[in-house]
Amino acid sequence: MQNHYERLGLPRRFSVDASHLEAAYLAASRLVHPDFHAAGAADIQLNAAALNQAYTTLKDPIRRAEYWLTLHGGPTAQAEKQLDPTFLAAMMEFQEEIEEAATEAKRDELRDRIRDSIQVEMTAVGALFADVEPTADTLLAGRRRMNAVRTLSSLLRRLEAD
Repeated sequence: MQNHYERLGLPRRFSVDASHLEAAYLAASRLVHPDFHAAGAADIQLNAAALNQAYTTLKDPIRRAEYWLTLHGGPTAQAEKQLDPTFLAAMMEFQEEIEEAATEAKRDELRDRIRDSIQVEMTAVGALFADVEPTADTLLAGRRRMNAVRTLSSLLRRLEAD
């Protein structure tokens, strides 16, 4: 069974160039597009669906990181829930600030800070996953960073929902 990288003809590495990904997706999608094959061919539809899933996953850095962990047998979010105590303290501060944010300007500032924190975590994940064959320790560290991203994303959703 092909992995997402193979399906798109891309080298298996965490960092993905967006323009190469787009070009690979368009080229591969022409090969499996139902309009160019017998109507309703089940294997073509499955290939198109798998191709779309591969593209969607690799295009989004958070989904790509989760996939990278899965691809390399890293720990799942359910198996590894640990977060750094310093990070947890910062999240409690964010929670308090969200509760106290009375103006839209303050909420915008909090959104920007949370997005910046997500970017910091994702940059660290990218550095951890730079090796094509990450070690168990690297995968564990990546999982913990992704747990932080999930926590931050949850805070961001909460802030945007209020």
